[in-house]
Amino acid sequence: MNLTNKAIAEKFEYWLKNAVGDPDLVKELRKIEKSLAEAKTANDRETITKIEGDLEDRFYRELEFGTGGLRGVIGAGTNRMNFYTVARATQGLADFVNSGRPGKSKSVAIAYDSRHKSAYFARTAAQVLAANDIKCHIYSELMPTPMLSFAVRKLKCDAGIVITASHNPAKYNGYKAYGRDGCQLSLEDSEVVIKRVDKLDLFSSQDVRMADFDEAFDKGMITKIDEDVIEDYFANVKEQSLHKNVCADSGLKVVFTPLNGAGKKPVLRILKEIGINDVTLVAEQANPDGNFPTCPYPNPEFREALEVGLDVCRKTQSDLLIATDPDCDRVGIAVRDDDAADGYSLFSGNEVGAMLLEYICRERKAADTLPLKPVAVKSIVSTAIADKIAEKYGVKSVDTLTGFKFIAGIAGELEKKGEVNRFIYGFEESYGYLAGSYVRDKDAVCASMLICEMAAFYRKNGSSLLEARRKMYEDYGYYHHYTQNLEFQGSSGMAKMKSIMEQLRRSVPRQIAGIDVTHFYDYSARTIVDFKNPKNPPKSISLPKSNVVKFVLEGDSVVIVRPSGTEPKLKVYYTCVGTTQKASYALLDTIMREFSKIIG
Repeated sequence: MNLTNKAIAEKFEYWLKNAVGDPDLVKELRKIEKSLAEAKTANDRETITKIEGDLEDRFYRELEFGTGGLRGVIGAGTNRMNFYTVARATQGLADFVNSGRPGKSKSVAIAYDSRHKSAYFARTAAQVLAANDIKCHIYSELMPTPMLSFAVRKLKCDAGIVITASHNPAKYNGYKAYGRDGCQLSLEDSEVVIKRVDKLDLFSSQDVRMADFDEAFDKGMITKIDEDVIEDYFANVKEQSLHKNVCADSGLKVVFTPLNGAGKKPVLRILKEIGINDVTLVAEQANPDGNFPTCPYPNPEFREALEVGLDVCRKTQSDLLIATDPDCDRVGIAVRDDDAADGYSLFSGNEVGAMLLEYICRERKAADTLPLKPVAVKSIVSTAIADKIAEKYGVKSVDTLTGFKFIAGIAGELEKKGEVNRFIYGFEESYGYLAGSYVRDKDAVCASMLICEMAAFYRKNGSSLLEARRKMYEDYGYYHHYTQNLEFQGSSGMAKMKSIMEQLRRSVPRQIAGIDVTHFYDYSARTIVDFKNPKNPPKSISLPKSNVVKFVLEGDSVVIVRPSGTEPKLKVYYTCVGTTQKASYALLDTIMREFSKIIG
């Protein structure tokens, strides 16, 4: 095969010969081979170049088992989500599980969402686990990610797996690995698994072991998760309610969309049980569908994903839109607003996160149910309004690295001390929220319940979510947040992201948009440089090492840059603080425009 890149050609030939375990992969590889041959016969240089570019993207690297597991485009190749990459990752995880607690029987829980091949990849993982003498507990239908976290702890498993790509487009799928504590694997454990995975040959049956699913099921090595686990999960969710009867006669009208994901059954159930009787389900997005036909990017952070739901809201004149992502761990909302151009205002993850924090703190303090030394946790890229809210109610605010495993990990640390009740709430700006510690991940089922309860509470007390948001800004300051997602595809894109991060560290800008940079945080070097006091040595950062930089500006505005851990993107987080909402918006426009020039 005369490909320009000989290394890629060899890998492609190797896969053509060996990737026979999944008929879909065989068909896909043969189709590429045929198309390339036809293009060469016709001397179609444009098509040849296109196919070679596609093959390079498929094979230029191995899909990395990172700190959160796998995530990638579904298909044939080393840089794709497929039968072989999933089986190899699971073998590495199985080796890790079997290396712990010698002499003890081992078990792993598995869940999956609505994406293409999710159920198939879950089955593949179960077969590998069973072949490694690890009992596998698997949900009999798609379930939200938080229900996987719950099952790990409830069933006392050694690990957990959920097959999902969260909010990515339809062509993606992913694989999240969890530890015994119900959190995604720690950095240390992830490194151990990564080293084990890297040693394995994808196509070696000696390296990657595989049991027959039906035989393993008959032997009890693969079992379905019992209904009592599901019921116990819902009981724990309802325990997070602060006003258990407020919804029943509130008259709140809700539109709900699961964005064709796993949220339909659990969210509808919890809303019914708390007394939300007027719920309209968005029909086009109600049922599981990995194609996501009406929202190609099923991310509740973005208005495009909510447009169909907003149309239903306008027709029904509903008060609130609730939208959960495909694996139902994140939730976005829109609130009826007669002053808005189209009748509804979208709330950001920072706004909902901060408002839930205040609702929980205020109402628990009024009911005298706050624990001693209560703790609320947020990521370093989330709103500083939360710090002011926490201070007002005597709650300690703790910052962690981006990733909910770090937030939930604080609950785990407190549990080891016998103080887990101190953890009252955690959130991140990307629409993830957790009240209580019954699971160790963000939970859109519980968050949907609390958002509706909060809306009903304000409604019954002559207020609204809009009024509560306005008052929050009046009380704590006008913070405007925006996340810029810069896409960098392929090997050249990865190199570009690396270059940008190196440049920002090598030549730290001392001003952005004419505003002095007062402090520079390098979370990789774990140092803070104080430019206002240049003679002082850098201070240390206690958080784990991470590829993140932060610029704090005069007046408390902030710019944070980090490469995404799950997508080929560079994320730039802007926080702009003004004396009015208009001033904060204008400042964002200025800072974002000037910082974009700095990073090129």
